[in-house]
Amino acid sequence: MERLKLGVCQMKVEDDLNKNIQHAEEMIRKAAENGSNLVVLPEMFNCPYENKYFPIFSEKYPGKTTNMLSDLAKELGIYIVGGSIPEKDKDVFYNTSYVFDEHGNMIGKHRKVHLFDIDVEGGIKFKESDTLGYGEKVTVVDTKYCKIGVAICYDMRFPELMRLMALEGAQIIIVPAAFNMTTGPAHWEILLRARALDNQVYFIAASPCRNLDASYHAYGYSTIVDPWGKIVSQADEKECILYGEVDFEKIEKIRSELPLLKHRRTDLYELSKK
Repeated sequence: MERLKLGVCQMKVEDDLNKNIQHAEEMIRKAAENGSNLVVLPEMFNCPYENKYFPIFSEKYPGKTTNMLSDLAKELGIYIVGGSIPEKDKDVFYNTSYVFDEHGNMIGKHRKVHLFDIDVEGGIKFKESDTLGYGEKVTVVDTKYCKIGVAICYDMRFPELMRLMALEGAQIIIVPAAFNMTTGPAHWEILLRARALDNQVYFIAASPCRNLDASYHAYGYSTIVDPWGKIVSQADEKECILYGEVDFEKIEKIRSELPLLKHRRTDLYELSKK
């Protein structure tokens, strides 16, 4: 099978919607020019990560941001996992990732299932549920390469959700995420490697770069991890495009030699969706 070439855009997000959309387009084009078949954007790539901005920057589907993603996917003949944006549906706002195929069709969308409501003493306090609604679905999309699971940031802390994706056939899990300077240094790499090797998938996490002029300082360090838990490629905190490849033969080899998914004791326990 053809190897899938990835481009992960660790872009700078500012408080200007049009500027963010234009910058995302520029980075997607550059990633495609450098051979990427699938391009991934970060969480809230068109909007500062702050509750007060989510309603202001929100869009109904289709909207200005998603039209850009769809048109660009079709023009360039690539898959795009559109990070996430604030979505407005009726009177509810969601943190939503839209996925487009190489023909510009929207083949899936994920609304963040677990909302980031935390209060770490001496660290960070944030409550997404003050503004955002909860997603209700596990998201796995079909592509010509393989099935891909899509989740958003805090979702990756819940191994049940990641495992459900693997059980639905995902060989890649993509998570646009904006960890911060409290949780990032402590947990980012551990979580990414654990979720990759737990489920024997390629795990791709796409962060915004660190913008010290913003109120929320993203950790950065976008990362591609293989199914053995090895880091294939990793950024630092600065803006960049991270490149890597998915080796499907490696997935098959690891799952054959260390058949974790087959060795589950489903006679003793099970994991199911409601």
